[in-house]
This record gives sequence, C-alpha cells and structure tokens, in this order.
Amino acid sequence: MECKVETPFSFSLEDDTGAVIVQTAPGKVVTHRGGTITLPCRYHHEPEDVDPKRIRIKWTKVSDAFQFEDVFVALGRQQKAFGSYRGRVSLERAGPGDASVIIHNITLQDYGRYECEVTNDMEDDTGFVNLDLEGVVFPYYPPSGRYKLNYHQAEEVCRQQDAILASHAQLHKAWLEGLDWCNAGWLEDGSVQYPISHPRDQCGHKDSPPGVRNYGYRHKDDERYDAFCFTSNLNGHVYFLKRFKKVNYLEAVKACQRDNAVIAKVGQLYAAWKIQLLDRCEAGWVEDGSIRYPIINPRARCGGPEPGVRNLGFPDKKFRLYGVYCFRRNTYVHLYNFTRLLEMRCQSSLN
Repeated sequence: MECKVETPFSFSLEDDTGAVIVQTAPGKVVTHRGGTITLPCRYHHEPEDVDPKRIRIKWTKVSDAFQFEDVFVALGRQQKAFGSYRGRVSLERAGPGDASVIIHNITLQDYGRYECEVTNDMEDDTGFVNLDLEGVVFPYYPPSGRYKLNYHQAEEVCRQQDAILASHAQLHKAWLEGLDWCNAGWLEDGSVQYPISHPRDQCGHKDSPPGVRNYGYRHKDDERYDAFCFTSNLNGHVYFLKRFKKVNYLEAVKACQRDNAVIAKVGQLYAAWKIQLLDRCEAGWVEDGSIRYPIINPRARCGGPEPGVRNLGFPDKKFRLYGVYCFRRNTYVHLYNFTRLLEMRCQSSLN
C-alpha cells in the first residue's frame, strides 16, 4: 500500500458531552496518482455501551474556500460513495472504532483536506486528514502567449496538459526545491503568485529576499496571468520515439499512434522528468504544439547549467521538423477503468 503518515496520531478535542471522541492524523498522508491510500480515523465512546449499528461515519472533502464535497457515508453495514469516489472508497474495518477509509486509484483531484465525522444519534465529533501527492509543479502558458489566461482558462489548460492548478503549499515546496520563475501564475485558490530563487530587478527587486511572491487573490474572470500546474505519477511512461527523420506536428501525432501510443502532454513530460528521471537531449513535439526536452544531468550542449524541462516555444506546426515524445499508458490502468465502468453500470441497473 502506497502510504506515508508524516505525524503520529493525536486525539482531537472532546466535544461538550464527551460521548464521541475522534482520533485522526493531524499532519498529512502522502501517496501518488494511481496509488492506494488509507485516510486514518478512529473513534471511541464514553461510556463504551453504544450499538455499532447506530454509528454513522461520514467523510467529506473540504476546500480552502470552505466548499464541501461528499465522499463517503456508512451507517451500520450500509455504505455509499459519492461522485468520482464511487467504486474507489471503502471502510478499512481494522477493528472496533475504526472509521478509516481506503481510497484506490488516487487521482490528482483527490489532493486536499478531508473531514472524518462520527455521529451517535445526536452526538458527534470530527477530525481532519490532509492528503498530499508526490509530484511536480510546472509553469504553463498557452501558444497565444504570456498573461493570456483568466482563472477558469488556467484551470482548463492545466487539465488539458494532464495536471491541475497547483496549491500554494505545492508551489512553496517547488520553490524550496529550486523552482525559479519570473512570471506570475494562477493557483487553485484563486491567488496569483510566482517563485523566485535568484532575485533580480526584472523579477521584483534584486535586493528583495528569495521567496514566493504573492499578488493576492485576483478577479477570476477579468484578470489574466499564466498558470502553475501540478501533476503526479504517470500511470504509464513517456519516451522519445526513435525515427530516421524529423517530422512536423501532424506527422508526430500519427507516429505515436502507429507505435500504439499518443503524443505526450506537457504534464506527462514533466512527470517523466521528475519521477521517471527521463533525460533526453533531443527536442521533440508535445501535445500542445510546443517543443521541449527533459534534462536530468545538465551538459553544455543541452541548454544551460540547471536540470529541467527545456522549452523552445511554439514553432510552425506544418513546416518545422523535430522529434516527438510519446506516452503509453500502463495496461493495468485500462483494466481497472474497464472494471470500474462495469461496476458502475451494474449498480445503475440495480437502482
């Protein structure tokens, strides 16, 4: 099971009646996309004389904007998962007082804060668990140029590149790991920020300390910036397609298809660089029409002294010729999705 709990369990504060006490991990649990994780939650009663069939367990996802999304509810032996969690969430059932849930096939959207609520008739208590994902943050702007995206467009371009808008915590971690980017971009909470590791005049002020610059919360419809996207494990692999000749964009798409793959998205190339340590000093097409290549071990002929994904921009798709990066999904992921689809159809027919 892919799970790390970064802090030990601790008891949440007891409610006024003391009837239900919930115990959760106050830190965070860590996994990656495609993994399986347990969100830990335990409870007990004072006094211990409660019928287990009367215990209601509810898990809810809570966003930074205090929006609530139902995840899972159980009452006795009756269980129900909601929305995208259907077919992926179940109680751990590790013994009496265990309200932990197991989430399978973790998605990027699962990242965030979860509330565990245990109710006994009119008495209840809650605890919180933070689910973090191992992955990579990358800056993104579309072919139309820099500072062209409102918040909703930034959400969409990240999704198109197999990613989501990054959180402040994810961007801050990326900055600690060396991310330096002089253009401001949207984050998932609606703020606009950018990370500076090497202060210079064109990026604020040369004498300012390094850090994550913050423009605050901006108007989501009217103001335009770049985006900071986050992606995680690939559930597949990215590779540079070896060919005898270079190709234009349309030929690149078809070449990947003939190789039983698809042209790689930007987020997939970043994930391959960060997680699979893909190092290739050859420029190639990716899905959005840009030319990029991933470098783990910098060398003089491969574009600069720092590791990273090099971006050569958006050339003419018809006349410019390059290599291509392809993505092939793992077979077991197709099987899992097919099985889940059958389960959902079966459940729908029973209802």
